Amino acid sequence: MRFPGSLALLAVLAGCATAQGDPRDPFEGFNRGVYKFNETVDAAIAKPVATAYRDLLHEEIRSRVRNFFSNIADLFIGVNNLLQGKFQDGVEDWARFAFNSTFGLLGLHDVASDMGIEKHNEDFGQTLGRWGVADGPYLVLPILGSSTLRDSVGTAADIYTDPVGDFRPIRLRNSAVALRLVGVRADLLDASRILEEAALDKYTFQRDAYLQRRRSLIYDGRPPREERPPEAEPTPERRSEAPVNVAPASDVYDVYLTRVPKNDPPVTSAQHAYDR
Repeated sequence: MRFPGSLALLAVLAGCATAQGDPRDPFEGFNRGVYKFNETVDAAIAKPVATAYRDLLHEEIRSRVRNFFSNIADLFIGVNNLLQGKFQDGVEDWARFAFNSTFGLLGLHDVASDMGIEKHNEDFGQTLGRWGVADGPYLVLPILGSSTLRDSVGTAADIYTDPVGDFRPIRLRNSAVALRLVGVRADLLDASRILEEAALDKYTFQRDAYLQRRRSLIYDGRPPREERPPEAEPTPERRSEAPVNVAPASDVYDVYLTRVPKNDPPVTSAQHAYDR
């Protein structure tokens, strides 16, 4: 029964909600547990497989695999652009799919980019954001990683409408899904290495980077300025408080400057340099 199961999940999340901390991440305790699980799976399976994939296959082959799945994604990238009211971008996405599927041999070659048709990055989570749906709490999903409540709904819609899910036979579909995941992880190997070297708290760093990137994507790189949190506004009492150290130091007025003759050589040279 799905309804009792959902209630149980909400109860677990409520029990893990933190009383203090980042207000965007009220379930930080629960999220850190899932994050640790994901790191364990990544270290044991995903990263070694992705490393072998990168080391054994030539970049040309990996590039063709990347192009193939990127071409399939253009179909629903175009749908999301139309849902967001960006009709020209939507038409360009479908034009990319048409050209790459024909002249590019089922998307193996990205001829559309060579023709100057721009590649876009849209998903249903961004569409919901453009429609005014708030982020909701930050979540870490098993295997899938960083998300928010809104983006989790968007991810579910993206998976449901994914054309790769319609591949048949089932063995071909599963192989295609696995190949795409391995390719994505291989492309992130350098980024994960930098994350491990640079971040003191990888969880916090990844959370903040994800939320900032998603906000930028929703507004096409031009996000509005975020409102100042109320607690940061000075209270009337603090505005009326006298500034610290109003009175000058006791020896301020005891500083004497030596009078320099007007025709002193260093002064004259400096004045000529300034005039030039």
